[in-house]
Amino acid sequence: MLKSIEATVETNGDVHLREPVRVGHACRAIVTILDEPDVPETALLSQDSLARDWKRPEEDAAWSHLR
Repeated sequence: MLKSIEATVETNGDVHLREPVRVGHACRAIVTILDEPDVPETALLSQDSLARDWKRPEEDAAWSHLR
């Protein structure tokens, strides 16, 4: 039986499963490290619209004093 379960791996190597796991006997497991930050989907979806807004000349002028 193959089953995928989401987990978080801490920097010290501790693994925390996001849901309980019940097996009838001891099993082998494979842990795949996904090298991507845990970013909410809404943040990813808003990137393009925010980038369009931030790249306007008016924005450059408004923040030019910080250069």
